[in-house]
Amino acid sequence: MSCSRIRFGSFIPPHHVPEKHPAIALDQDMELVEWLDQLHYDEVWIGEHHSGGWEIVGSPELFIAAVAHRTKSIKFGTGVSSLPYHNPYTLADRIRQLDYHTRGRLMFGVGPGSLPSDAFMQGVPTAKARDRMDEAIEPLVRLLGNQPANASSEWFKLQNAHLQLLPYNENGVEIAVASQVSPTGALAAGRFGLSMLSIGATSTGGFNALASNWAIAEEAARESGQKVDRSRWRLIGPVHVAETREKARENVRFGLHRWLEYMNEAAAIPLAPPPGADPIDHIIETGFAVIGTPDDFVAQIERLLAQSGGFGCFLVMDHHWADRLETKRSYELIATYAIPKINALNENRFSSEKWLKENHDMFRGEMTAAVRAKMEKYASEKSSKNLSPDMVKLFKGES
Repeated sequence: MSCSRIRFGSFIPPHHVPEKHPAIALDQDMELVEWLDQLHYDEVWIGEHHSGGWEIVGSPELFIAAVAHRTKSIKFGTGVSSLPYHNPYTLADRIRQLDYHTRGRLMFGVGPGSLPSDAFMQGVPTAKARDRMDEAIEPLVRLLGNQPANASSEWFKLQNAHLQLLPYNENGVEIAVASQVSPTGALAAGRFGLSMLSIGATSTGGFNALASNWAIAEEAARESGQKVDRSRWRLIGPVHVAETREKARENVRFGLHRWLEYMNEAAAIPLAPPPGADPIDHIIETGFAVIGTPDDFVAQIERLLAQSGGFGCFLVMDHHWADRLETKRSYELIATYAIPKINALNENRFSSEKWLKENHDMFRGEMTAAVRAKMEKYASEKSSKNLSPDMVKLFKGES
């Protein structure tokens, strides 16, 4: 295990079946963020999507602004802002304003956009989405770093562009680049010294690419005179835990099949199990998701640490495989039992208990002798008639 504490949070695309009332769905996501804040999670990231019917947050900035004042300490990230869909200047200005609304608790996640249908409706060629992300990053880094930006491309032009507001605090807003299997995100993170969001880190391709993508980021950073920091590397994967493995498996039957249908047939992300395979067995056996107990979650983090070489934060991909109450319970079990074990938060408590057990006879003898002495002193001065006979026998060691 890493000697540094790992941070934990949630990555909320969100995923809601189209049958659900959209206002209720959005309200429940905000309630979940409040719950995560109460459970002392570190971060929550909110996605941007525009089609498909499931991922119904079109503006993570609006969602974050609405929920920020209902929480105390949890940090918020745009997960992610799809750069090809926004003018870099107006996007940077919105992020700067949101930095103030969150009182400095904002992180800025960027990427090319995950749904080709979103790009199609806006006239953005899918083949150019990653190039446009690369073109937008540099002016965004300059603007959010309180520097003027001059840049032009076929889809935007900036002329001595600068923001009116300074960052809310001197550290500014952390910028993180989405990375999956391709090297695009890792190259951008290294080139500009940014953080990295490994979306799909537990899929077969994403898991196998963890170490190589980090090596790509480090090499790009060296070539650009930058540094990348593992503590700012975030890995994302689905999790549902319960008190027992059997209960966890039963819980996810609520929504897993419908979710797999969406991912395979609408979002076109190949997650279907082989013919004849049980989807739950397949997901567990391939390591794509944890469906089990808090200890199974601990084992998944250990597996990811070994594969990646170390990272700073794990984000649970929120998926609604279980119903709302069991989903909240899963997050509670992780926070209550798994995170303290991963980060060794209770080492001193276990040591203290062990120390008391090892010295139990000595401490018990000292306490008994002290109480007996006081009782004997009282009896000699006042008489023993007001002392409980049972207590006298107990502290004299009589049966």
